Amino acid sequence: MRYSVRLLARCLSACVVVAAPAIAFAAPITYSDIAKNPATGITYRRGKSSIDAIYDAIKTKPFMSFEELYASPFKPRGAPGVALLDYDRDGDLDIYVTNGPGRANSLYRSEFKQTGQLRFTDVAGSAGVTATDQDSTGTCFGDIDNDGDEDILVLGRMEHSRLFRNDANGTFTDISSTAHVGLTVRGHNSCTMGDINGDGLLDIFIANSFDWSSLQAIFNNLFGYSHQNELYVNQGGNVFADASSSSGVLALFNIPEGDGTITWAASMVDYDLDGDVDIFHADDHAAMPTSGFAGVDRGFMQIHKNDGTGHFTNVTDQSGSATISSSWMATGFADFNCDGLMDFFATSVGDYINPQFGIAKPPGFDSSRWHLALQDPPGVFTTPTIPGTLTIPNLIATPFGWGEGMIDYDNDGDTDVAYYGNMGAVAFVSADNPGIILRNDGCNAEFTWDEAATAADAEFSSRQTIEGVAMGDLNNDGFTDIVHASGQFIGSAIPLVPMSNQYGGPFDATARFLPTFIPIGPFEWEWSGKAAEEDGFLGIKVNSAGNGNKWVKINVKGGKGIATSGKNNRDGIGAVVMFTPEGGSQVMSPVLGGSSYASQHSLTQGFGLGAATKGTAEVLYGGGIRTRLYSVAAGETVTVPEIPCDFTSTTTTLAKFKMCVNKAVGEYKTAGIIDNALKQRLLDSAVKAWGENH
Repeated sequence: MRYSVRLLARCLSACVVVAAPAIAFAAPITYSDIAKNPATGITYRRGKSSIDAIYDAIKTKPFMSFEELYASPFKPRGAPGVALLDYDRDGDLDIYVTNGPGRANSLYRSEFKQTGQLRFTDVAGSAGVTATDQDSTGTCFGDIDNDGDEDILVLGRMEHSRLFRNDANGTFTDISSTAHVGLTVRGHNSCTMGDINGDGLLDIFIANSFDWSSLQAIFNNLFGYSHQNELYVNQGGNVFADASSSSGVLALFNIPEGDGTITWAASMVDYDLDGDVDIFHADDHAAMPTSGFAGVDRGFMQIHKNDGTGHFTNVTDQSGSATISSSWMATGFADFNCDGLMDFFATSVGDYINPQFGIAKPPGFDSSRWHLALQDPPGVFTTPTIPGTLTIPNLIATPFGWGEGMIDYDNDGDTDVAYYGNMGAVAFVSADNPGIILRNDGCNAEFTWDEAATAADAEFSSRQTIEGVAMGDLNNDGFTDIVHASGQFIGSAIPLVPMSNQYGGPFDATARFLPTFIPIGPFEWEWSGKAAEEDGFLGIKVNSAGNGNKWVKINVKGGKGIATSGKNNRDGIGAVVMFTPEGGSQVMSPVLGGSSYASQHSLTQGFGLGAATKGTAEVLYGGGIRTRLYSVAAGETVTVPEIPCDFTSTTTTLAKFKMCVNKAVGEYKTAGIIDNALKQRLLDSAVKAWGENH
């Protein structure tokens, strides 16, 4: 078994615990699904994939053997992804969600800016982004040509992907064939964008798994069925070049050269805060034995460290993330314990599913869990556990998880975790995730489950195989909302059965499943007559807000083509935003061009202040440039642009530094990105930052 209790326990002595700002409690935070209301304009239902016919044929047989289980399809009802973006630049978040073959993807234009109500209109047809003939899976977006609007990449299951260029007039143009992105036929799952070589252009990484028409890759072959991931480097002019091999991202820890992995999600993120984006991808060990059970490990959080030029070195083994071979599904990033380092959270298959197949693992082995960066040695992560075990404090064991987000859902000044997900496992459909909110108890990375937060829709969520999850502030109230899409739904009249394993943790009571096949003998099952055959839904979980805690929202803006010497892409994707409430502790949130599973969160970063009335924002841009803005007031949404002038420099004078800053903010003012008041605030803040560093 590839883990070290000594390494896992390091956090007990290494994690720094600091105080959070004062919290103003007025009411608990809860989420409610407004998409159930027809008045919202949400009509989405996920269509099944063509491979669902294989599953239907197996159900008609007298019994299902292990061989037929292997031959069953994976995700036959589809794997929808979600993106929250302001495609029309009107100041509110629109929703893009993918669908199955024969059904159009949806682009729900928000009418909030115009009406003050969360109402949506599906404009995918007029916008040209339906991709109706595609079995669409994951999606991500970014301004690939630095023209000021968001372009959308849509992945396809075992078919070419689609890259849609935003034409800035409400329509998009499919440039897939000329852009040369994703023209492979692979099990495309998730995508992420980031600038790997510092040229100010967004590059694209695509996470792949296997051909979902059978489960051979899950149960019966370690590497032979898995598909390699892909990296495309932006050449300018909306043309990309495949750099998968030359960049080093195909060098994988504990995986034979030339083989791929079952990668469900990926992120380009500056995890070591050195000014360039690195690559994380979440790999699935699946249902074969690990090394601790006389098998081979393959399910790691693979970490590729960037040298700043777009060449990567795999540091998985050195990072400590190779201590557990598990079934990782997605990653999210934040500083959970407020020690100034980037931590991450990874969703996994959870502790309840594998025992249903008779696969025995210790509790905690397959848990979704957080990983904390250590100060010493640097670049190493550890995960808090009860000493001598892999069991997670407070939680013990966890349910299944796909999409996730690192958010301060209650705006108390520290980062919490939200995740959803269930899975169709052929012989059964899991229903163990009612919507999980893990509350960070005082910026100390000690999480407890806030069951009440999602209780209003827990039963409805549990009955959906939710996959894509994206988060952002839909109604501009400063509190983060959650949008998710499911592939299928278990009808409310169908009874659910408790999972066989109970661990003494808080999730035992909600761990249930639908037995679609009944065991009738050793490795034989009979069709139960029950199935999750209703189409999936789009859920829009709106935060109740109103607990009295204050907030700010930060937008970033790269200076490429705007500010002289500006190096970063217009979206500022890859930057890391840090915020310190007055009297509180610094937290951080990276700007990710695709994260979660098959999805992408809003590019606006929200931060809670608790009872504080202001705080300081700082953005670490690519290349190591930092922009700082003091006295960001509660309730303010502000843009902090890349100012390519180093307030820590020891080789220039204050006068020359002020000239540099004044020129940059003037260029942003001329471009209409900031107004005169913000221009002066940025200049004053730069001078103050200079003084604090000299």
